[in-house]
Amino acid sequence: MGKIKQLYNRNIYGVITTLIFHIFIFLFLILSHLNLSDEKKEDSIVLDLSQIDLKIPEPEKEKEKEKKDQQAAATPQQKAGSAKLASNRAVNDAAKGNDESASSSKDPFFDKAYKNEIAAAKKLISDVNQNLARKIPEIGDIPMPADHAEGKTREEVKQSNYKGKSNIHYSVENRYHAYLPIPVYLAEGGGEIIVDIIVGRDGSVLKAEPRPNPAIADLTTFAYAKQAAEKTIFNEDPKAPERQKGTITYIFLAQ
Repeated sequence: MGKIKQLYNRNIYGVITTLIFHIFIFLFLILSHLNLSDEKKEDSIVLDLSQIDLKIPEPEKEKEKEKKDQQAAATPQQKAGSAKLASNRAVNDAAKGNDESASSSKDPFFDKAYKNEIAAAKKLISDVNQNLARKIPEIGDIPMPADHAEGKTREEVKQSNYKGKSNIHYSVENRYHAYLPIPVYLAEGGGEIIVDIIVGRDGSVLKAEPRPNPAIADLTTFAYAKQAAEKTIFNEDPKAPERQKGTITYIFLAQ
């Protein structure tokens, strides 16, 4: 019994060390086996073909796409060449049924806003005209050279009417001047003044209102234009409107 005890005490540490060594080897083999099993596993790949459009493009659509691409890549020279082939006849875009302006004009809000802007513009023009008329200085009767048609028949006056470039133009439908004062040399400064006139059936000017022109600083020029227009006499026309509208344009020459 004593020998067995001595043998036990002598070899106990060796046995324990051997057991621990074998335990480590056993664990290492288990772990190695697990890693090999994981590496052998393969990931599965799933292809979902339901979202892929397998339609084959039609030849016509391909040609259309190529044509659009070519148009988009056209050079300015190519575009200019195609413009030369177009007609020079004017097109009224407002007459197009599908035009944006036509569609927007059907919008009640747009119509109302547009009408309000037009009304405001008309009021502004009216206010400017009234202010300008009040600012035009009063002048006495100014002698002016005149172009008159005394002793001439209507046909003779029509034939003698000058049709070239002039410093005085008037626009009154179916009328010709019988007496026309010429004020364009009276003012020191130059400029253009348009006078709105109302002509009676007897040919006399019932009303004359110069339009504003900010480029003309000397307000006396407007007075000359107003007086010349008021003195103008046109031919009589019983068939004309009782108050016929028109204009006389004076181009004043700087002195």
